[in-house]
Amino acid sequence: MPVARTPAPNPHRVVVLALPQVFPFELGIPARVFGSARGPDGARLYEVVTCSPDGGPVTTAADFTVCVGHGIEALTTADTLVVPPFAWEPAGPGGPGGSDPALPVGVFAALRPGTRVVSICTAAVLLAAAGLLDGRPATTHWEEAEACRRLFPAVDWDADVLFVDDGDVLTSAGVAAGVDLCLHLIRRDHGSAVANRAARHCVVPPWREGGQAQYIERAVPGPTDASTSGTRAWAMQRLDQPLPLDELARHAGMSVRTLTRRFRQEVGMTPVDWLIQQRVEYARHLLETSDLPIDRLARSVGFGSSASLRGHFHAAVGVSPQAYRKTFQGEHPVPTGPAALSAAAAKPLARL
Repeated sequence: MPVARTPAPNPHRVVVLALPQVFPFELGIPARVFGSARGPDGARLYEVVTCSPDGGPVTTAADFTVCVGHGIEALTTADTLVVPPFAWEPAGPGGPGGSDPALPVGVFAALRPGTRVVSICTAAVLLAAAGLLDGRPATTHWEEAEACRRLFPAVDWDADVLFVDDGDVLTSAGVAAGVDLCLHLIRRDHGSAVANRAARHCVVPPWREGGQAQYIERAVPGPTDASTSGTRAWAMQRLDQPLPLDELARHAGMSVRTLTRRFRQEVGMTPVDWLIQQRVEYARHLLETSDLPIDRLARSVGFGSSASLRGHFHAAVGVSPQAYRKTFQGEHPVPTGPAALSAAAAKPLARL
């Protein structure tokens, strides 16, 4: 169905930097995902433009070239800069760095102070070479993580996550994790309801469980090896109930030790961390779509007390539940039924 293309009066400007040998799929992610974020009147909340260092056509890692609409001067207007991955090898035996001509680190000089910088997949090497990631947590494609640790030891590389949000600098893992990161930014800027609608428009999940660990190559499990997927689905329907490890293990037909190992393999985190993540996401939705008192909301998502909710919520989101509700509730009309959650999270909502 055709959709309105009218931008909001002051849309957030996202500039995508296309470098030679850019990967075309990732190049198109920002325009597709940010372009799907709409306000209550249907207006676009983001303006996405693409530039190249010289404003000319850009070769891709595929068998075609793309033409872009802007030159490097577009960076001076960016509220957010997104750098998609590009095929690149170190120019010399010394490896990459600020002086390596293979990495155009000088492009960042054109940015205004306070510009948000985002990399998708292996484009994190450009941010690292420019020193933007020194002393910061970051991620990249799991296949390149070890090489990045050797080349950029000042960066705290984490190969087990889909993306890292370090405030004004954000990095994502490989390929589709760029979609996850763009949706996360929409959620951070405008709340879960807007991000969920954008995700539905793009026919992708609003968020994905776990991290890169579930995609790292491993030996194929034997026919008798069990998965935690059934237990995760079972737990998602009972987020408001206590779910101790031994109960999860009994449901999965495993020992606690085996369950924990399987969780790490399949979703990249422990069962306890996974439960906290799901409960925080569920709490975000309820804070945006309901007027439940904080203590009742805490019980509804399984944290048991408002103090526990505040602690976990602040650790994950960076603000208190009350501050989050004040920021996002009522800003846009949001659905209150199960469709507002991911399919996995819908059933706990239905029981309230």
